[in-house]
Amino acid sequence: MTATADHLDTNGRLRRSLVGVMAVSTGLAVANNYYAQPLLPEIGRSLHMSSGEAGLIVTLAQIGYALGLLFILPLGDLVERRRLAVVLSLFTAVALLGMAWSPSGGVLLGAAAFVGAFSVLAQVLVPFSASLAPEEERGRVVGMVMSGLLIGILLARTVSGALAGAGGSYRTVYLVAAGAMVVQAVALRLRLPVYRERHTFTYPALLASVLRLLREEPVLRRRAQYGLLSFGTFSAFWTSMAFLLSRHYHYAIPVIGLFGLVGAGGALAASIAGRLSDRGLAHHSTLVTSVLLVGSWALLWWGGSVLAALIVGVVVLDIGAQGLHITNQGEIYKRRPEARSRLTSAYMVLYFVGGGIGSAGSAFAYDRLGWDGVCLVGGVFALGTLVLWTTTALPRFTRMALK
Repeated sequence: MTATADHLDTNGRLRRSLVGVMAVSTGLAVANNYYAQPLLPEIGRSLHMSSGEAGLIVTLAQIGYALGLLFILPLGDLVERRRLAVVLSLFTAVALLGMAWSPSGGVLLGAAAFVGAFSVLAQVLVPFSASLAPEEERGRVVGMVMSGLLIGILLARTVSGALAGAGGSYRTVYLVAAGAMVVQAVALRLRLPVYRERHTFTYPALLASVLRLLREEPVLRRRAQYGLLSFGTFSAFWTSMAFLLSRHYHYAIPVIGLFGLVGAGGALAASIAGRLSDRGLAHHSTLVTSVLLVGSWALLWWGGSVLAALIVGVVVLDIGAQGLHITNQGEIYKRRPEARSRLTSAYMVLYFVGGGIGSAGSAFAYDRLGWDGVCLVGGVFALGTLVLWTTTALPRFTRMALK
């Protein structure tokens, strides 16, 4: 790789100020995909969309994100990364303006897909931080940057609800978000080091190498499966949460947005999971987080009528989902250092495919079966992570028994 900046401090560690900039930027970038969740009832009323159609805003944003991960993110291993980060920030701003000014549901859905595609900036910055960090602190640095991403997801809902309440319209949220992306583009241009991997790939060969990595790396395939299931269960809840809170509990948008703060434990889990990965305890972390995911849905189902159970269920769900996600990333980044953007691309495409399926299934289930249907969809995804862990662990236990 080539880099033209002093990004390490006198102790040979990545500068804390740079980690902070990357964490905040990652959070702002990914937040763009989550502003809609507490706004879905209002968007549906404003643009005459059913709850199922409004739920497609989240689904299309995640599908767009998956396409961006497949076709845009691998460029991080080919082009200069600072420039890529700045360009994606500006493109995201334009797409957000499209959401703010959309005259109909169809136009807004298209703009949401573009916002999702360009928001892969978050996943450009995560492997960027892994490449800049010394090996002995890589898990910790990635955990810190991912904590920014997770806080961005959580605060997106809260900020979205507050801005919509203050501005009187969901459109205010997207206008402010577009302005934030322009400011971020300037900050990244000033603070990020110039960095480029030494590759001679053509773009088609680069994309083909993503599929080759999936074929050649069994750890990547397994961790991508965990990611698909964990984000599927996570998205199943958050896609339909606003409908439950507005229709059953009769909360207004600003109050619905506050529920994003309930999952703050997920940010703590990110830091802990990163350290466990550095210590070689990913197998144990995977079991614990999978059990938490399964248990969370019992609480969330009860939360359909008991608010306290809903709140505890959200905390457990976020800790499980985000802890497993960081464990997955810690493991795949131990593989090929020169291909971290492509490893991230392969993993995150499947991760967001799971999110898209979970969102669509949740919206469909809520339309027909209400909250019980949402819990069924989310519970199936969660149980899948535990089944996958069991199928991975059984051969290990068998070998130990035969010794």
